[in-house]
Amino acid sequence: MEKRNLTCIRCPLGCQITVTLENGEVKDVTGNTCPRGDQYARKEVTNPTRVVTSIVKVEGGVLPVLSVKTKDDVPKGKIFDVLDEIKPVVVKAPIHIGDVIVADVAGTGVDIVASKEIAAV
Repeated sequence: MEKRNLTCIRCPLGCQITVTLENGEVKDVTGNTCPRGDQYARKEVTNPTRVVTSIVKVEGGVLPVLSVKTKDDVPKGKIFDVLDEIKPVVVKAPIHIGDVIVADVAGTGVDIVASKEIAAV
């Protein structure tokens, strides 16, 4: 049996969670004070994912860069692939929150979307 200790990131409490695994399967989760902690711990030890945030350059906008994020979680192992694909992107203003900036980034099936409004100059 294997035990992994995690700090939950689902809420500000930061519960110290212990996950017990047997043959790669979660057998027990302890230390969480809410169901979100249980869900987080199970996912983190079997298939960790993250929301990725970054910026891209803007042409013709009132600001030079746009904050962007993945619309959903992507596999943790794909984070650098996502960032590599975002790095050369340049968008033209105007831009609205939720606009798709990169569709299916790094083959994850997840879109990169604008997280800020930028008006044209």
